[in-house]
Amino acid sequence: MATSNAQPPLITVLGSLNMDLVSYVPHHPLPGETLTSSRFAISPGGKGANQAVACAKLSRSRPSHSTGTNETPTARIRMLGAVGQDTYGEQLKANLSSFGVDVSGVIAPPSLKTGLAIIIVDEPTGQNRIVLSPEANHSLQASQFGTPSSLGDPLPDLLIMQLEIPLPTVLAALRVARDAGVKVLLNPAPAQELPAEAYEGLAHLVVNETEASILGGVSESDLDTESGLEAVGQTFLKRGVQNVIITLGGRGVFYMNAEGQKGLLPAEKAKVVDTTAAGDTFVGRYALDVVSGNFNIEDAVKKANRASAKTVERLGAQDSIPWRDEL
Repeated sequence: MATSNAQPPLITVLGSLNMDLVSYVPHHPLPGETLTSSRFAISPGGKGANQAVACAKLSRSRPSHSTGTNETPTARIRMLGAVGQDTYGEQLKANLSSFGVDVSGVIAPPSLKTGLAIIIVDEPTGQNRIVLSPEANHSLQASQFGTPSSLGDPLPDLLIMQLEIPLPTVLAALRVARDAGVKVLLNPAPAQELPAEAYEGLAHLVVNETEASILGGVSESDLDTESGLEAVGQTFLKRGVQNVIITLGGRGVFYMNAEGQKGLLPAEKAKVVDTTAAGDTFVGRYALDVVSGNFNIEDAVKKANRASAKTVERLGAQDSIPWRDEL
């Protein structure tokens, strides 16, 4: 379909690119409370870019562990998105390129700013709260994704999307991918109601508890039991999804597919420092198994679980994502 036998499979990520402004605090501020952070960092982020970096880093070993160049990666990664014509935009593209991501599909419309994410990390728990300013990310319009060529040439073996770009754009790309026979992995975050067509023939749906609750029309407490997880998993399967993944933080990961496979895998043990990009790391590692030619959902979830556990033990977003040889 998208690649020849001479080249690794191609994963295309259509999504957001943001610069993360991160403050580390003793606790999340209460209404009206002003806190002094213990440290502050500016780093590349955005769910789309994070997932592209995760795919890239987890497909190869660290450059320093070779003779100066990376070995052939297990997948090629292409990013589609938008940044502003500013310093942050240039930094984001340069950072993606440094990990081997093809950024030729990242546009920079005039007079727009690069997206920003203000992240507050509670140091004792590593849990974060995020305020997103989409900026250039919302310049991606549905009309730009009306033909297969909008997904790039050659067509990818897998298209990954999130919801930090406009929903009509995501739906347009879903339709194009479906018509072109391109498998799609959708990570609907931040969660919002989706039309029925979004689920029809969707190869992979990766959600956390909150997203599963919102999209599945149940309360989060319904997901406290394995039977509750199975029920919402069945809801997604009946809508047309082929593989459903629900990440549960410290409880582990639930998976279910149309072939009858299902299970609840425990979380990997980790000393949590910062949960930023943990979910994106999971998506990246899982996606590499999807395009490997030998996909097994349980094995894919186990590997993704292990990778995201490594991420939470480090500070930051893309910098915290492990390389393949670190697992």
